[in-house]
Amino acid sequence: MADELGEKTEPPTPRRRQEARERGQVAKSQDLPAAIVLLAGMVGLELLGPSVWRSLFVVMRAGLSADGPVGPGELVGFSSLAARTAFSALAPFLVLLFLASFIVTFWQVGFLLTLQTVKPSLNKLNPLSGIKRMFSPRTFVATLFNCGKMLVLVAVIYWTLKGGLNQIIYALDLDHMELYVMAAIILLRLGIRLAIVMLILALLDYAYQRYRHEKELKMSKEEVKEEMKRMEGDPVMKRRRREAQMKLAIQRIQSAVPRADVVVTNPTHLAIALKYDPEQMFAPKVVAKGADWMAYRIRQLAAAHGVPIVERKELVRMMYDVVEVGREIPERFYEAVAEILAYVYELSGSKFRPRPVPV
Repeated sequence: MADELGEKTEPPTPRRRQEARERGQVAKSQDLPAAIVLLAGMVGLELLGPSVWRSLFVVMRAGLSADGPVGPGELVGFSSLAARTAFSALAPFLVLLFLASFIVTFWQVGFLLTLQTVKPSLNKLNPLSGIKRMFSPRTFVATLFNCGKMLVLVAVIYWTLKGGLNQIIYALDLDHMELYVMAAIILLRLGIRLAIVMLILALLDYAYQRYRHEKELKMSKEEVKEEMKRMEGDPVMKRRRREAQMKLAIQRIQSAVPRADVVVTNPTHLAIALKYDPEQMFAPKVVAKGADWMAYRIRQLAAAHGVPIVERKELVRMMYDVVEVGREIPERFYEAVAEILAYVYELSGSKFRPRPVPV
């Protein structure tokens, strides 16, 4: 019943996947890079935070320790020093964030360069299409998922701040350095917890995106048939081509086998028809060959036209894949074929005159 309704029950073909990828349709989560970057940022602050803080503290102290008015030349020099110090301190941290974002994006999508996603489309400007997207099941699920994420993140923030409530209450009794340290510890703890929770939610979202992507790419049996036709050609045309090729092969066999000197078989699966004319050929030539039904047809024609049939199993197996129709046999088969032709000519009363093999 599903097939009659054209329901999409078949997994997508490789061609279908490739076409979707070329259009920019890939399974990816927008939240996963954000979660990884946040987690990498928290780890980077844990590892690089003290050195960044010391560098920026030195710059700030130098700027606040000036005695008297600062001239333009001193201001330019201080600005240059501050910029160099800040860049050298923050560069490893920024590189870490860039690598985290690049790696997670490449892991999701791989190398993909397409302009289909930014190609202008009137359908994107259609108000009706926009309304349909707003009230579609996909938008409803995304809204529920986002609301659930917000509730979870608010719960994590509440849990973290509640744990440090005593420290926050007595913060007024601390000096400014102790206050900075306490705030940094609480914010770092909050950031790491939020990053871990966001990462878990992003992985769930990625799994859902992959499931939805596979569901959208599924095909009906009729679509699979059409895809196979495009990739491999119409089965009807392929059958007609095979029939035409078979007819041509039979016509060649019907004209070649009656003129052959001998048919060598193995005895039922393979057959090779040989002809030798010492005046025109340097070596015996394969004028027809076939396997299974074609071999049976060759034996039929040979028997009908009085062409001798000789059984040589090993010789036929070695020659079948080596010598093409219309080609002379290789030198390594000269002796064996010469013996067969000599035997055939002896039976028929003809004289076998082989050409001398060159040294």
